[in-house]
Amino acid sequence: MTQEEFIKKLKREDYYYEIEGDKVVVACGRYVYLDDLTSLPPGVEFRNGDFIRLDSLTSLPPGVVFKNRGHVYLDSLTSIPPVVVFENGGDVNLNSLTGGGFKDWKGNIEGIDSKRLLNMMIKDGVFER
Repeated sequence: MTQEEFIKKLKREDYYYEIEGDKVVVACGRYVYLDDLTSLPPGVEFRNGDFIRLDSLTSLPPGVVFKNRGHVYLDSLTSIPPVVVFENGGDVNLNSLTGGGFKDWKGNIEGIDSKRLLNMMIKDGVFER
């Protein structure tokens, strides 16, 4: 998906966005429900006020950042490149990769923040195929 196609989709769905350099920043104050998207352009940043549903994506492009306040649902992902970052306020649901929410993944280490562990694993290429 190109950046232009993504912006058209955001406009159709009435989601507020901003352009910062070469990034599209989704900055609406509510949820973002884009469950029908099968791809995103590189460099998208989500700063919305609630959850994000992107359940039809099987991969993420480089430079995607999640800084939303709620959960992120990416149930169909089969890979995550090392330059994707999760800084969201809720759980990250990776059903195809971990069987559900990452905080409930059996591989978590007691006393280690689950999102910190997830970001380290992503950076180390654990989920890249």
